[in-house]
Amino acid sequence: MGPLNGIRVVEFTGIGPAPMAGMLLADLGASVIRLDRPAAADAMNSGAGGPHLSEGRTVLPADLKSEEGLALARDLASRADVLLEGFRPGVMERLGLGPEVCLEANPRLVYARVTGWGQDGPLARAAGHDMNYISVNGALHAIGRAGGPPVPPVNLLGDFAGGTMFAVTGVLGALVERQSSGRGQVVDAAMVDGSALLMSMLHEDRARGSWSDERGTNYLDTGAPWYDVYECADGRYVSVGCIEPQFYAAFLEGTGLAGEDLPDQWDRSGWPRLRERFAEVLRTRTRDAWGEVFEGADACVMPVLSLEEAPDHPHVRARGSLVRDGDRILSGPAPRFDRTPGGVTRGAEQPDTARTLREWGLTP
Repeated sequence: MGPLNGIRVVEFTGIGPAPMAGMLLADLGASVIRLDRPAAADAMNSGAGGPHLSEGRTVLPADLKSEEGLALARDLASRADVLLEGFRPGVMERLGLGPEVCLEANPRLVYARVTGWGQDGPLARAAGHDMNYISVNGALHAIGRAGGPPVPPVNLLGDFAGGTMFAVTGVLGALVERQSSGRGQVVDAAMVDGSALLMSMLHEDRARGSWSDERGTNYLDTGAPWYDVYECADGRYVSVGCIEPQFYAAFLEGTGLAGEDLPDQWDRSGWPRLRERFAEVLRTRTRDAWGEVFEGADACVMPVLSLEEAPDHPHVRARGSLVRDGDRILSGPAPRFDRTPGGVTRGAEQPDTARTLREWGLTP
């Protein structure tokens, strides 16, 4: 069921953040119809699979270059609570499916647009990918080790954190506001904006003089020896994040360093010495042996698990954060709701198209 049960979403095919937003809305219980190119829709409905993150939604073929396809899109938009699109600015307008047209036909529609650069600005119509969006807002510069280059955080920060999550936040906020106003509105979710907002704490620290623009020298970017990853005897790694003094004390106790004459935790001049000793000691046991040492201890030390290993971690398994489905690993639902739990739309059979259409007041 999910908390969005009864909400109808029409999703226009895309890549990355837009389909993931559709996936999350479906996980939360919304009825999502995804419009895709005829060949792609047919492949999806025949079980051959489709683009990334496209499972779990009813998929209809729609050639948006034909009047029939456009008529279908307009009809769905007139019946929907949410329209979700991830094209470059101007594409939907050229198709005759822009916000003015759709909101005139359906004033209660929440029209959600997720792009890299946003709907306006000098780069609005420029091409780009995740690392490009986080390049110009400072986020990428902050990620990496001292003396080394910036390290792209795969596509988690721009696409999914800055794009998907803010698109979904915007949709939910607009749906709540609609309850009082009775009107929909346009949500402009730009990855450059969202990922910039995620940097708020670092900008606060910088204003206070506690964060340097020099990469890899700060307390959360591997600059501090007690917030880093360390290689173990078997070539695998543990993460150490013992910031608070009580956690730091527990870490020293577990490593056998509690009685050693070491520099103070926050004495930056002593950080190289601490890093050297931590690395020496943590290389004396395997990753899993350290896991046993710190099990149950508030030392903030955890094994760094591979994608294949992660579903079998006891906590991940107990929470259902990751589950195995044959040869696949699927992410569980998030967040959790006690009365109206959502579900996982990946790995399940495709929804019954005829049933979905009937729910929307349409015939096959």
